[in-house]
Amino acid sequence: MSSPDLYLAIDCGGTKTAAVLCTPEGTILASALGGGSNFSYLGLDAFLKCIAEITSSALSTALQSSVTITPPTDPKTSTVGTPPYNLRAAWLGVAGVDSPSAASLLLPHVSTLLSVPVERLIISSDTHLLAAPLRILPDVRTAVAVVAGTGSIVVSFREGTVNAPLEALARVGGWGWILGDEGGGFDVGRTAVRALLAQQDMGTTGVPVAHGSLREKLLKKIGVDEVMDLFGVVYAPDSTNPLPREGRLSSLCPIVFEAAFEDDDPLAIQVVKDCAQKLALQIMAVLHTSEQEVRALLIDNQVTRINPYR
Repeated sequence: MSSPDLYLAIDCGGTKTAAVLCTPEGTILASALGGGSNFSYLGLDAFLKCIAEITSSALSTALQSSVTITPPTDPKTSTVGTPPYNLRAAWLGVAGVDSPSAASLLLPHVSTLLSVPVERLIISSDTHLLAAPLRILPDVRTAVAVVAGTGSIVVSFREGTVNAPLEALARVGGWGWILGDEGGGFDVGRTAVRALLAQQDMGTTGVPVAHGSLREKLLKKIGVDEVMDLFGVVYAPDSTNPLPREGRLSSLCPIVFEAAFEDDDPLAIQVVKDCAQKLALQIMAVLHTSEQEVRALLIDNQVTRINPYR
């Protein structure tokens, strides 16, 4: 029995990777979740390993039989037999793919890995994937895509001619955790830690300081008793901690939201307001540069799924 025609979409984020397989009619057959797959953070080999694992998981579910995809050592010399599946086309929206050269670097490797011809394979930034609804939304030709997960980026798009790629117009952010990511989960965690450190400093000057649930919960989450002990955890080498540096701070985001939205902690509320304002300013900057009226604001990822923050 021949394998059915399948179409694959993968959202490759800094913390989570999500894959979906569907039929030519758009019926979803399977989905799979995996760890982060930001190409800039992982590098080529680790990125391909992640894509191989999550695609194997989705295909195994869709075909109801075990499928294992193994990354080739060299896409130029590797020979691949007929796979037990038929991927007609694939689209990977990848955090960390910010230039045509990065997409071009990945294309032959991913094409060989998934057994999908280059002409039926799209590799773009994750914002392009988020903007895909422009193709099906009636009377909408321009939209702004906002990704605010571990990191953040805002990009405006315009629908092109039939079968032409969406045209990216303006972009703000997407610089990664060292240089930017304002308003994303990493920034929320970083801002919260900075707020606690600033509060600690003020206390040494004799200014009365009221401690709330944010301090208690954040110290407990990190596993220290004193605010000044945060440095040892935040700056510890990646080899000594289960989480990389950026992951340690972005993992604090749910704690900050809990302290703000459930406990009404004033410091946590201020942290959330500061980060939300930074993200809103990025969105406004892109909106002001739009050549046409923006009819859709496409927002996705973990931070902006929290209704009070949105």
